[in-house]
Amino acid sequence: MIVLLSAVAVVFGAVAFAVLAAGGVRGSAAETSAAYFAAWRAGNVEAMAALVHEPPADFRPRHLSMSAELGVKSVELRPGAVKVTGEETAEVPFSGSRMLETFGAWPFDGTLRLAVRNRHWKVLWAPETLHPLLKDGGTVEIVDVEGPPVELLTREGHKIPNNGYVESLLARLRPELDGDSAGWALVAKAPGRPEQRIMTVEPKPDVQRTTLSSSVQAAAARSLDGAEDSAIVVLRPATGEVLALADRLKDNYSAFHDFFPPGSTFKIITAAALMKAGLEPAAQVPCPATYSFPDRRAFTNDGGVDRGLVSFTDAFAYSCNTTFVEQALTRLRREDLRETAAEWGFGRPMPTGAQGACGAIEDPADADWFGSNAIGQGSVVVSPLCMAMIAAAVQDGTLRSPRLLSDEQVRRVDGEPPPPVELDQGVVANLRAMMRAVVEHGTASGAGLPDGVSGKTGTAEVEGERSHGWFVGYRDDLAFCVFVRHGGSGRAAAVPIVTRFLNGL
Repeated sequence: MIVLLSAVAVVFGAVAFAVLAAGGVRGSAAETSAAYFAAWRAGNVEAMAALVHEPPADFRPRHLSMSAELGVKSVELRPGAVKVTGEETAEVPFSGSRMLETFGAWPFDGTLRLAVRNRHWKVLWAPETLHPLLKDGGTVEIVDVEGPPVELLTREGHKIPNNGYVESLLARLRPELDGDSAGWALVAKAPGRPEQRIMTVEPKPDVQRTTLSSSVQAAAARSLDGAEDSAIVVLRPATGEVLALADRLKDNYSAFHDFFPPGSTFKIITAAALMKAGLEPAAQVPCPATYSFPDRRAFTNDGGVDRGLVSFTDAFAYSCNTTFVEQALTRLRREDLRETAAEWGFGRPMPTGAQGACGAIEDPADADWFGSNAIGQGSVVVSPLCMAMIAAAVQDGTLRSPRLLSDEQVRRVDGEPPPPVELDQGVVANLRAMMRAVVEHGTASGAGLPDGVSGKTGTAEVEGERSHGWFVGYRDDLAFCVFVRHGGSGRAAAVPIVTRFLNGL
């Protein structure tokens, strides 16, 4: 009996050993790896985790965040044959590819390691199972690749020359337009290793057209050669498009953004106010050498010229300071100049795409101040851009906000521009005739201007310094303003620049 029991025990032990050795482990490395790859392809992270031995707490978030952050649309996996590496260990080499929204296919190779744990074949997961670059604290992320600055072209699609005296304005404009030219890079980082750029989507060149005309800009730039501390702005009256800007103003001054006293070019506004008040262009008005309101300062004409009685048109053509001071003091309320200036754009926003500013004027406190305002001195200040807009408004009869970009781009960059304003057509027609007279027999006559030019000269006094020179006007579909800071008289400093500009077109 004892022998029999011993024999039974031996047989039972041998069977148990055989079961443990051959059949006590559930499943196989091949079955577990196949199930893991199938769940991975399906994006079933919970099923993947169930096949992993002691998955880390961040197993699920790590998989989901990688897919979301890298824009993984799908995963392709190609397992190789199971390799036995020990009595209870195995591994499966595999290749794969992630399809990324930004970069397309991103191939990779990896190894799935398995072992028997608690009598089950389990995946021994590590970050590099997800991707080899994640080993030892590595990360993979998408970073922005900054593109080159936006390239600004003329309206015709030509490059804007670097020597065109417009670069300072374009430099101000470019940051407002940047943002559409960024690229991206898939970058791997790990402690102690240099950053590795895996895939790149290069920035597309960001090319945008301005309203600048190649030929008009070239002529404007050439007209300022040898004329430092000066600027010319050219507009298309019918649209407000800036066709040219050549700006050589010193000390960081800008023809678009800075204000200067306009001198007699402001008589366009004063004349408009006086005509609204009933003064006719043909009316006879005195133009004495000197005029003073009772007990007030004396105003004089340039050179002390006494012209006697002249028509109001000729007083404008000859730029009679005394006429304009007397007529303003006797015909206008103190707020009339400010209100008329507002009708012609003062105080309006000027969303050009590179911003802009027009001008300012304060109501006068006394007659001396009022008289000074009437001839573009006193509290009156204006930008060259604004004076070009005013000249364009005379030519076209409508006040339009200047712009360097398309209407859509201006709205995106600078905000909604003010709507066009139709001006008093009777006043506009009279101003056209008066500005023709300036060139035909007034302060700009005999200066070499080509046929068809209408305009207004201006000499703006600056206390303790040389006067500024101005000339504003139009010819055909071009309106312009030339400003020469501390250049002297408008006729001597500004008119020759306009002559060179128009003859150079």
